[in-house]
Amino acid sequence: MAEIKKLLDEFGIIHEANKILPDEFKIQFLEALAELEDNECHRTRTFLKTRLHKITGVEQAIYRADIDKISGWRIHVQYEKDSGYLILKDIIEGQQHDNVIKVIKSKKNRYQ
Repeated sequence: MAEIKKLLDEFGIIHEANKILPDEFKIQFLEALAELEDNECHRTRTFLKTRLHKITGVEQAIYRADIDKISGWRIHVQYEKDSGYLILKDIIEGQQHDNVIKVIKSKKNRYQ
């Protein structure tokens, strides 16, 4: 059985995604979560679906993962230092993904 990386959804990102994601991206959201949950992807740092990568230009270690590359829908995550859990921080609409620094600063209480 595959080893699972625990995901924490402290901010209700899954619930929010269910409300705001267009129907055609809901399955892709689940696929993205499944990849983020796969510890083998983290061990090998191979994220074919989400292209998980660190966001540059911010102090904190914040990562973004694609839900859909073309539309621009993204998930922001952070690793919890002590436990190694992956914390879902935000879901970013396609039109806002280019203003990533602005989005993070507007919700700075979520990011540590």
